[in-house]
Amino acid sequence: MSKQIIIIDDDKLILKMAEDILSEAGYSVEVADSNIYSNHLIYGPRKPDLIVVDVMMPLMTGDSKVKALKRREKSSDIPVLLTSSLEEEKLKKLTDESGADGYVCKPFTQQSLLEAVRSHLN
Repeated sequence: MSKQIIIIDDDKLILKMAEDILSEAGYSVEVADSNIYSNHLIYGPRKPDLIVVDVMMPLMTGDSKVKALKRREKSSDIPVLLTSSLEEEKLKKLTDESGADGYVCKPFTQQSLLEAVRSHLN
């Protein structure tokens, strides 16, 4: 069974691009355009192997989502990558502060996304 990845981003173009890249690489991909809407995917019947979440999101920022995921027993062990077009130093700081497992700078390339995903999948 292929690894399950959830991508959360409010930018439909980025969401589609990431979904295409990861699907073509053989991963099973689910997408959500909101942190709130993503909960049914994260806590559904199949536990994800990795979550990729954008920092700049309406209602709940990506780093806040990571903190919430890491506090819950059911999701605390799921690796999470933050994505953002923030300066890399700021994104690295948010990654550390939120408890995320890594980050991918936007705009990402096929190679940078796949490298980040592969390095954080168990």
